[in-house]
Amino acid sequence: MDWSRVPEDLWEQVNLVNVCSPGNPTGKVMSLDDWKQLFELSDRHGFVVAADECYSEIYFEEGKPPLGALTAAQQLGRGFRNLIVFNSLSKRSNVPGLRSGMVAGDAGLMKSFLLYRTYHGSAMSPAVQAASAAAWNDEAHVVENRRQYAEKFAAVMPMLKGVLQFDAPDAAFYLWARVPGGDDAAFARELYEKQHVTVLPGSYLARDAANVNPGKGFVRIALVDSLQACVEAARRVASHVGETA
Repeated sequence: MDWSRVPEDLWEQVNLVNVCSPGNPTGKVMSLDDWKQLFELSDRHGFVVAADECYSEIYFEEGKPPLGALTAAQQLGRGFRNLIVFNSLSKRSNVPGLRSGMVAGDAGLMKSFLLYRTYHGSAMSPAVQAASAAAWNDEAHVVENRRQYAEKFAAVMPMLKGVLQFDAPDAAFYLWARVPGGDDAAFARELYEKQHVTVLPGSYLARDAANVNPGKGFVRIALVDSLQACVEAARRVASHVGETA
């Protein structure tokens, strides 16, 4: 995000900025400089930064996790004021159905959030609580999850290089690829019709602003199936592009 493109008078109307790092759909990770810019804007204008970090444990080099908001704030010596971070089991443990998450950050924000949660949340059943506790307390399956994603990217990206235009993600489990011809919806529809492969049109993930949709011309490919299925899907994508070239 190029924060300098936001008009100064608009910042005065902002109450909250929601960021996702590692990001959906691109897999980009915010650097310390990125966080520094955002925190300086927050301090200047008083808005809250809400950081969605649900992909923080899907990365490719073991022992080198992506920089998170709380760590960045600590490294910059600013404290956690106006900062709140969310995470969940859904990506790290592949259990989105458990709806088990965590939140941390500014003590004042946490007090308000917990009050909100008291009135608007719902308690988990004992079985789901037990499953959640087991998943949160185990790291071995998370390491294995990362290994499998790395294996899938290593297999799929060479198959799609020269077929679609994309950069390797910093983290997360998506390929954000530019499609031939620029019509992402048509590409996704025809790929499903002819090859039975599902991808998400990028324009569906965004909306028009100043007559521009930033997702137009791209598709999001999620490598969430098995290695065998992902390799077969990549083969079919390559075949489809070759047929329509």
